[in-house]
Amino acid sequence: MDTVVSLLDIAPVQVDEPMGTALGHCVEVAQTAERAGYRRVWYAEHHNMPTIASSATSVLIAHVAANTQTIGLGAGGVMLPNHSPLVIAEQFGMLAELHPGRIDLGLGRAPGTDGETFRALRRPMNASDNFPHDVLELARYLSNDLPRSAVNAYPGRGTEVPLTILGSSLFGANLAAQLGMPYSFASHFAPDALRSAVRHYRDNYVPSEAHPESYVSIGMNVVAAETNGAAAELYERVKVSRVRQFLSRGRDTMLTTEEAEMLMNTPAGMQILGMLKHTAVGDASEVQQQMQAFADEVGADELVLVHAAPTHEERLESIRLSTLAA
Repeated sequence: MDTVVSLLDIAPVQVDEPMGTALGHCVEVAQTAERAGYRRVWYAEHHNMPTIASSATSVLIAHVAANTQTIGLGAGGVMLPNHSPLVIAEQFGMLAELHPGRIDLGLGRAPGTDGETFRALRRPMNASDNFPHDVLELARYLSNDLPRSAVNAYPGRGTEVPLTILGSSLFGANLAAQLGMPYSFASHFAPDALRSAVRHYRDNYVPSEAHPESYVSIGMNVVAAETNGAAAELYERVKVSRVRQFLSRGRDTMLTTEEAEMLMNTPAGMQILGMLKHTAVGDASEVQQQMQAFADEVGADELVLVHAAPTHEERLESIRLSTLAA
């Protein structure tokens, strides 16, 4: 397919699985994606979630980069209200110096967590209001165009780490358009505003020196298996697993599979399943067709695939099959 294909990895942690095992799986996922021809792997910043181990994206990227050769690696993304722009410039500047040409940086405005955890991060509650200013400050730290100021990022200055604005609403689309930056829409879990956001971004794009043309990446879930029947069965398990994971948040113990199945058709369950609206399901050929049709429909320059299979081995197979199709 003509569209660039990349992958989003949140370092999922299985029930009763050590965090170290989940982080080790990230290396295997990236190595599999590298062999299969993916353009890059993105890592998402989340906090206070026992089933997600990708909270420190820069540290995880450093580890994976040291165990791969050519594949691009990026934060998809760093939730900038949680951090000082200078610190992020230093972290990703260091990564860019260690692994030239392989590092990308996506920037999000949401905290990636709950309110109490956000307070524990020691950031002001209105930090997200400064997001546009913080993006520009970060870009300046990574730039080599401006005269040196009293504060510079070392390493970082002159690395020109590529920046992407993440979003699931018109706010991010408008900001990316006005700044002349690539835009990535999180339609793998927030599909509702996808088309209006992409249209707004394209229609209002202001070309920049770094990006004369607009560039859109779109999140898409993928459940691929050897046969269409096997993929359909796997997708049913994915849906139960998704409901179980989301409705177990804040509980002392995880819901059982049976309890999650009973909640599938409740309003809460249906809302969670609605996040999977844009999901390709099938064997390699079927997934290829669905991926290309979706990319053509929404005008995606890049598909960011989220392989939702519940187990690590099934996820690796889905990665291999969907890229063979690509």
